[in-house]
Amino acid sequence: MAQAGAASAGKSSLGRIGTHLAVLFFVAVWTLPTLGILVTSIRDKDQIIASGWWTSFTSSSQTEAGRLPPPNTAVEKDGKYVLEGSVFAEPGERGISAFGTRIQNPTEYPAGTVADLGDGETLLIDADGNFVLTYPAAQDGKRGLRIYFAATVPPRFTTENYETVLLSEGIGRSFINSLTVTIPATIIPIMIAAFAAYALAWMKFPGRALLIAVVIGLLVVPLQMALIPLLQLYNGVGAFFGVSSKTYLGIWLAHTGFGLPFAIYLLRSYMAGLPRELMESARIDGASDFEIFVKIVLPLSLPVLASFAIFQFLWVWNDLLVAMVFLGSSADQLVLTGKLNALLGSRGGDWEILTTSAFVTIIVPLIVFFSLQRYFVRGLLAGSVKGG
Repeated sequence: MAQAGAASAGKSSLGRIGTHLAVLFFVAVWTLPTLGILVTSIRDKDQIIASGWWTSFTSSSQTEAGRLPPPNTAVEKDGKYVLEGSVFAEPGERGISAFGTRIQNPTEYPAGTVADLGDGETLLIDADGNFVLTYPAAQDGKRGLRIYFAATVPPRFTTENYETVLLSEGIGRSFINSLTVTIPATIIPIMIAAFAAYALAWMKFPGRALLIAVVIGLLVVPLQMALIPLLQLYNGVGAFFGVSSKTYLGIWLAHTGFGLPFAIYLLRSYMAGLPRELMESARIDGASDFEIFVKIVLPLSLPVLASFAIFQFLWVWNDLLVAMVFLGSSADQLVLTGKLNALLGSRGGDWEILTTSAFVTIIVPLIVFFSLQRYFVRGLLAGSVKGG
């Protein structure tokens, strides 16, 4: 008995360690990209292009190009003509590790060494960026020598990226538009799905099994496949009643339709696992189905309701396709994701805007998640343990 107990305790201890390691792994997988977005969003634009965010707290090396002054400005010294100066347009903390005169080999010569350029010409570039270019005779050229060098740049951080995004015209309006879309589009499907889930879990009526099968089948319907038929149906109904399709009501209904199958499935799985004795006791005491739903089922279902609220809020807040189709892209209708996408332009190469916009968009979902995270795990386990 003692040996069995020790073995059981050992397995339990190993299980806890494995669980903790798995949790730490998933926390790291989720946290590292978020940290990378945050760090990149406050880095200098040139450093974002040159190196990864994990190098942002140390000096980085990047290859730059420049052009020295024209040869005809060289000054005669000891029978030779010399050009002196700095390769850096502005003084700073940068240094040079190597230089070259050909794009094929931009770091051909170490800093501090004299490079023989041929025909008696030499070039010396020190680690601090000072250069000395020597000609054997007077020159009449008006185009300076093209040089390349590997510059060591200290880490630079800036708030200009956030100023560009947050102070751009229309960003406040688009933020309000996103909240106006997201909050009702999260609450409406929860209200409908809660009633439907209780009915499918605890009420007996003809066709219940068929309805459950239809809900499960709708889970696999791609949003993109149903978008156009849904839009045509909505436009037809709107034209019949004289209602414009580009309204908040349209996008609320669209997100409700796309979110209901998962909401009903998740809530029904949880409600079906509630203890049957509670329901039977309430019915014996004369409670109606509505009273059981409001006074017993809803309070006990708070974890799964909060879990679905997190999922639905994230889906709607980060949505761009449905918003562009059902709401439009005018200045007074554009949601936050659409506005930030417009800031990137057609090229999409402004990494500093991209990362800053990404972090701006996840601030509100993070607030929602951490506000409801104590219910999240319990909600994810919905229906995994059935009541007696």
